[in-house]
Amino acid sequence: MADNYLEKRMEQYRSRQASTMKPKDGLAGLLAKNRSTRGYDSSYLVRKDQLRRIVSVNTLVASARNRQPLRFRIVTSEEAKKVLPYIKMGGGLPEMNLPLPGTEPNAFIVVCSTIEPRPSTYIDLGISVQSMLLQAVEIGLNGLCMMAFDKDAIVSALGLPLEPLAVVAIGKSAERHKLVEIGADEPHGYYRDNGVHCVPKVRLEELLIGG
Repeated sequence: MADNYLEKRMEQYRSRQASTMKPKDGLAGLLAKNRSTRGYDSSYLVRKDQLRRIVSVNTLVASARNRQPLRFRIVTSEEAKKVLPYIKMGGGLPEMNLPLPGTEPNAFIVVCSTIEPRPSTYIDLGISVQSMLLQAVEIGLNGLCMMAFDKDAIVSALGLPLEPLAVVAIGKSAERHKLVEIGADEPHGYYRDNGVHCVPKVRLEELLIGG
């Protein structure tokens, strides 16, 4: 019994160490850097070839029943002003009216569907957006997925033939982010602390069921 107790304690210790270590390489490193970004370096103009590279991951990712219903409208700096008035960024910090002046994104990817959305469509959407944001991080950019936007206005502004499901902002981050380890019962809302965007994440021990 003593040996079993010590073994469990060692497992807990190793798990705690792993959860607090800062990831540097591989997938864990990309995930750590892939923070929802609401403030961008306005001097950096995202190029069309970069957006195409980001969208290209959709030729590789999974799709429910392989329907592949998603389509993508690239929006570069020339058209970005058509999108900005109709999106909402930072719903958890309404008092800040994000993005702050001068930190607006200048590139977007509008994700549309060729079919009437169903639960599997939104699974596809999650896979697609996460994959695109990871690709953005790999080439030194960041992004933000938004589902709070004026659909009719976006359709009209861009002349879209399909229904938009999400708008993904892409750009060079002008923000500092910090992951904060929390317990499952602690507040989950993101917040700003001396200009740093803090993102609470539930620790591994409390994500696992049954230890």
